[in-house]
Amino acid sequence: MIRSALILILISLAAAIVLSLAGESGRASIVWLGWRADMTAAALLLIILLASLLAFAAWRLVLWVADAPRRAAAARAETRRRQELEVLTRGFTAVAAGDVAEARRLAAKAADLTAEAPALARLLSAHAAEAAEDSAAAEAAWTAMLAFPDLRLAARRGLTTLALNRGDRASAVQHAEAAFALARTARWAWRVLLEARLEASDWEAARDLLKTGQERRIVSPEVAERGRAALLAASAAQLDLTGDARARSRAADFALEAARLQPGFAPGVVMAARLLAAQGKAGRAAQVIETAWKAAPHPALWMALRDLKTRETPRERAGRLAALAALNPGARESRILMVEAALTGGDGDRAQDLARALESEPLTARIAGLMARTAFAAGRPDEARVWRGRGISAPGEADWSDLDPEGRAFAYQPGDWARLAVSFAETGELIHPRHERREPGLSDLPDLPMSYAEQDFTALEAPAPFPIGEGLQGEEEEEPETAPPPVAPPPARRRLARTPRDAK
Repeated sequence: MIRSALILILISLAAAIVLSLAGESGRASIVWLGWRADMTAAALLLIILLASLLAFAAWRLVLWVADAPRRAAAARAETRRRQELEVLTRGFTAVAAGDVAEARRLAAKAADLTAEAPALARLLSAHAAEAAEDSAAAEAAWTAMLAFPDLRLAARRGLTTLALNRGDRASAVQHAEAAFALARTARWAWRVLLEARLEASDWEAARDLLKTGQERRIVSPEVAERGRAALLAASAAQLDLTGDARARSRAADFALEAARLQPGFAPGVVMAARLLAAQGKAGRAAQVIETAWKAAPHPALWMALRDLKTRETPRERAGRLAALAALNPGARESRILMVEAALTGGDGDRAQDLARALESEPLTARIAGLMARTAFAAGRPDEARVWRGRGISAPGEADWSDLDPEGRAFAYQPGDWARLAVSFAETGELIHPRHERREPGLSDLPDLPMSYAEQDFTALEAPAPFPIGEGLQGEEEEEPETAPPPVAPPPARRRLARTPRDAK
């Protein structure tokens, strides 16, 4: 309207100017109520222009007066909005700063002030109540927020946290499931659900959740694959405990799938090898172990390969172990295995030559024990005692062989499998729950006399590190014609036996 009036005024002013400059101003007469007024056309235009301006000004004044109540209301609303924003800002700042009293005071003030954004006021109230550790008020605030579609996900998370804090796992899972249905990328809800599945040892449901997480891009394909392999191994261990033939067959399938997905996950590989060997498929079991050794050498792998055959001479066994080490010769475990193979074959001098490559490794009880055994096998008992002494104060190493001779590899409780699966999925590294709990196991250090005793070691043959003798294992040995003088032998290395036992 203002623009139209200005255009008319400008047109009228332009016409008056043109008439004045043309010299032919023209005549105009106005008769109104007996009055007559004669004037030029230009003067008439100027009068019309002035009257229009006055009328427009009067009309605008009338509109301004009529709009005054609305403007006053808008000003009050703007002032209130600024106050609300200031209170909410100060309230959330107080929550972040840990000023509980100020946060709750501002939350109450925001609840009184806020009319257009009650959801934010309730959010502030919930956070302030949580900061004050008032779980009842916090739960009431989070519950009230469920009425606001934009804040339902935040409300579910708050209620989940409160349920977990009070130990109500069922309610936490219920809220997490509702949140996971609301948002495809709610990683916290997915994590709560996964932890619940793992805590319940529901490995199949956990695998399905991992697949869903991968589809929703919550976890990367690498993490999902590692987690699935670990959970398959956990399922295999669970089925293996039943003793049922059909269940053990399924356990073998799960373990083989775990070994295929992640050859570097030693528990799955060892379990697959043991179950295959129990089915009379020792050759297939050896192939599974060899494939895994190429990917990630692990001490449990060579011990599993060692135990696949029990009726063989020490030299035959040493050849199998050396062949396994040759598949990945540069790895630390391969260099250790070469020493073990030489000791198994009774070649003490070669064992000590190979052990020199391990002197640059960080000293652990396992390395010190191996060096002591090689020195003793080479006829150097004093050097063996020195290494044993060094190993006493050396840190222990989780070599995954801390099992009783009748034990079963990776005989973990469900909680240990859950921790193992999460750690391996996230980092790709194996944890050792029993080692972390400092459970007692067989020592890595050989049982040697700590004091010097003169003996004719030149007349002795290097003893084998395993009590296997020269004949076939499992068969009675013939007594030697002359028995060597008694010497403190190195301890028998532990075995990953195939007979089940209760988990520790």
